[in-house]
Amino acid sequence: MAHVISTINLKGGVAKTTTSVALAEVFSAQMRKKVLVIDLDPQTNATIMLLGEDKWLELNRRGHTLAQLFKDAMNPDVKRFNLDATLQQRVSDVQEARSIDLLPSSLDLIDVQDQLASAPPGKFYAVNPVELLWRAVKWKLDDYDIVIVDCPPNLGIVTLNGLRLSDAYIIPTIPDHLSTYGIPQIVTRVGEFADAIGEEIEPLGIVITKYQANSTVHNTVLRQLQSDTKLPDVYETVVKQTNTASAAAEFSSYKRTLRQKYGSDPNGLTSTYVALAMEIWSDLEGEQ
Repeated sequence: MAHVISTINLKGGVAKTTTSVALAEVFSAQMRKKVLVIDLDPQTNATIMLLGEDKWLELNRRGHTLAQLFKDAMNPDVKRFNLDATLQQRVSDVQEARSIDLLPSSLDLIDVQDQLASAPPGKFYAVNPVELLWRAVKWKLDDYDIVIVDCPPNLGIVTLNGLRLSDAYIIPTIPDHLSTYGIPQIVTRVGEFADAIGEEIEPLGIVITKYQANSTVHNTVLRQLQSDTKLPDVYETVVKQTNTASAAAEFSSYKRTLRQKYGSDPNGLTSTYVALAMEIWSDLEGEQ
């Protein structure tokens, strides 16, 4: 069975999407896993990082994004979402990453997510708005070794759709007060949601991003996270702040190696993301 994990933080700008995409590319390029990325964030950053803006604009114009799935829920008599047409195969500009598929996002999700609570329940009241994504893709998940769901920075219905699919989740965060403030709420809310649907959604761990070793705040908050027994464990691998991460977020029209994209030590992040992927995979395998 596929491992399905969500990446989530209530604070934007914490490298949540960059972490999701980097992990997908490492799992594919370095660990030879078959990967599906599901982009639920209306900002569409993961989609553009993996496809490029031109391809995304074409898909969006044709209605081949996940926004169409949620739009259909508002009008049950019309079904326009086509999973096969929406699923983009062998995406990424990393030449070794030949096994990443993508379900792309759309800016239209911004408007759609506010309407989902009032979606018609359908015949026999069988349509639950938090299960729309699960109903659409559940039969496809076991084509993959790992599924990474990039969630919006909130705990709304679109995020709950991602969590409904998931066995586990990680919380990427900058080790500062604003970025970590919502972590207890995430853990509590996801736990309550898991209880409500009768499924287990394991908090795998907190991923430290944009870490600055010379920052007193970063070091203080990191120690607090590591010592707080009410929170998920903090992964040993820490992603430091570098210019490489910003450059890697730009989709390249030509193929490049993993090391060309994320850079080599001491200033690059390739070995960091490889180590993080191996830590996460070890946890996932241990959950079985």
